[in-house]
Amino acid sequence: MSIDEKQFDGMDWIKAELEDSFDEDFELELSEPAISMELRKLYKRKHPATLDRLTYFKALLTLQAELIKLQDWVEHTGEKVAVIFEGRDSAGKGGVIKRITQRLNPRVCRVVALVKPTERERTQWYFQRYVPHLPSGGEIVLFDRSWYNRSGVERVMGFASPDQVEQFFQDVPEFERMLVRSGIRLIKYWFSITDEEQQLRFLIRIHDPLKQWKLSPMDLESRVRWELYTKAKEETFARTNIPEAPWFIVEGNDKKRARLNCIHHLLEQIPYEDVPHEEITLPERVFNPDYERAVLPPELQVPNRY
Repeated sequence: MSIDEKQFDGMDWIKAELEDSFDEDFELELSEPAISMELRKLYKRKHPATLDRLTYFKALLTLQAELIKLQDWVEHTGEKVAVIFEGRDSAGKGGVIKRITQRLNPRVCRVVALVKPTERERTQWYFQRYVPHLPSGGEIVLFDRSWYNRSGVERVMGFASPDQVEQFFQDVPEFERMLVRSGIRLIKYWFSITDEEQQLRFLIRIHDPLKQWKLSPMDLESRVRWELYTKAKEETFARTNIPEAPWFIVEGNDKKRARLNCIHHLLEQIPYEDVPHEEITLPERVFNPDYERAVLPPELQVPNRY
């Protein structure tokens, strides 16, 4: 093999490695759901025009590069960042959280998505189960739903009494002020979609076997109680939108724009800057002439099926 051929093979390998690092983007975006043609036509007719993929991916990768700078700054300075994501079911909270965390260090940026409280937790101070998950120095914590469950799903579904909801509204402003006074940067997002858009997304989840797991009985019940959720949201904004921790509403009918707008806005809320890094060099491999690699039993190998 000539030198040129070796270089060509090497470039092909590097290209494949780089492409593989971006494949996750496409895996998240592209799928072949078992959706009827009628539903596809309905969605196309009702859904707003979206960004083309090339424009979207260029913007997303640019923002994700900035998120890495933010992560480095948070770790370097010992800052504490907590971001709350709330909104109706299927509004796109999980999608934006995936894109934020996709290229970050999970030891620095972690996601909190709590299940329903245990019997023991139901007897505790309401905020107690959330406190252990708050960020320590050098951490970013993303809450996929939060203590606002009490003024949302718990209230609408009857899991909390009117007295408990009222107590929550009285307590949460001071609780959040305490967090801010302790040095936590608290940022709250509400993802907003229309009634019609939620219906279309639920229909897609019903017909897509890759997404059916996202549809719970509670989600289906939320369709029935749409107006009650609207009233709960309006009172939540009215009583918990405080200067120390204001609400920010993300228009979510277009998923791609919602992700980009939210990440861009999040970056604007924090005065991060470049931090110094030591130059990284790959050390030389140490070769031991007396070492012989052991031959492993074939039954330990995963079969090459692809």
